[in-house]
Amino acid sequence: MGYLPIFSGDTESQIWLEGSPLKKDSNIIITVTSAGEERSVFISNQGVKEIMAAQLVDAAPEVQGVAVKPKNIGLKKAMSFAGYTVAIILMIFSGFSFTGNVKARIVLTGSMAPAINTGDVIVTVPITTKAPKVDDVIAYQAKRFNGDNVAVFSHRIIGGDIENGFIVKGDANKSPDPQKPKSDDILGVVFFVIPFIGHLLTPKALFLLIPCAFGLWLIMDAMKNVE
Repeated sequence: MGYLPIFSGDTESQIWLEGSPLKKDSNIIITVTSAGEERSVFISNQGVKEIMAAQLVDAAPEVQGVAVKPKNIGLKKAMSFAGYTVAIILMIFSGFSFTGNVKARIVLTGSMAPAINTGDVIVTVPITTKAPKVDDVIAYQAKRFNGDNVAVFSHRIIGGDIENGFIVKGDANKSPDPQKPKSDDILGVVFFVIPFIGHLLTPKALFLLIPCAFGLWLIMDAMKNVE
C-alpha cells in the first residue's frame, strides 16, 4: 500500500496515510481541527470515509472494580426483603395493638399442646370483632371462687354460650376448667399463632440476641465495603 490522501478535495495542506491494509476488526478515526474548520474521517478495511464530527459517539466508560457475585446479590435481596417484611408486619401489628384491635400473648404452659405449645405467641381479637363459638380458642381472665384474678388462660370452647358461660378446656387437660367465662371475662379470640417466637422474647434470650444481631449487622456492612 502506498500513500493515500485521507481528505477529499485539492487542498494546500493534506494528510497522507501510509501502511499495510488494516485487519478485519480494526477501525481508525482521525479528526483535524483548525481555526476555520474541523474535518474527520473514518478508516476501516473497507476504505476511507469522510464523516461529520457530530456523528462521533463517545464509548461507554469502562466499569471499574469486580462485579458482585450473583449469589451475594441474591442474598442481599433476600435479607432486604425479609427485613422490610418484618418491619412492615411489626408496624401494622403495633398500630392494631395501640388501637386495641389485636393483642399478643406468650403461652407459658403446655395445656393446649399440640395445637399451641409453650413459647408460642397467640394473637387475639376482641369478641366485638370475632364472636366466640364452639371449637374456638379464647383468652379469658381466670378468677378464684372469691372473684380475685388469677391469670389469663387460653383454652378451647367445647360447649355453652356467651350468656350462661362457655365450657372451656385445654386440649392437653383431662377435664374442663371449673370457671365458665362469660363476655366480661373473655379478653379475645385467638385467630393466629406464631410458633416458638415467645422463647426469644425472654430477658435472657434478648440479652443474647441483641449482641448477635449487632454482630451480624457489622459482618454484612464489612462485606458491603469489601465489594
